[in-house]
Amino acid sequence: MSSVSNGVRASSLGVRWIKSSHSNAEGNCVEVAALDGGGVALRNSRDPDGPALVYTPAEVAAFVAGAKGGEFDHLV
Repeated sequence: MSSVSNGVRASSLGVRWIKSSHSNAEGNCVEVAALDGGGVALRNSRDPDGPALVYTPAEVAAFVAGAKGGEFDHLV
């Protein structure tokens, strides 16, 4: 697992950030990046120098499975 800590400046990671093709034109989206060592970083696209949240692949897999299963549909 990556040694990158939560809250690190996202722009300092030197990674390729990607966002969903479903993101809106106003730039209100979450971007993700793969980290060396297997971690996954997330940032707010409106604040590219802001903090990154770092998760393990297992944490991301659990979230994606829940999203696919509709567990978070009540939030939108």
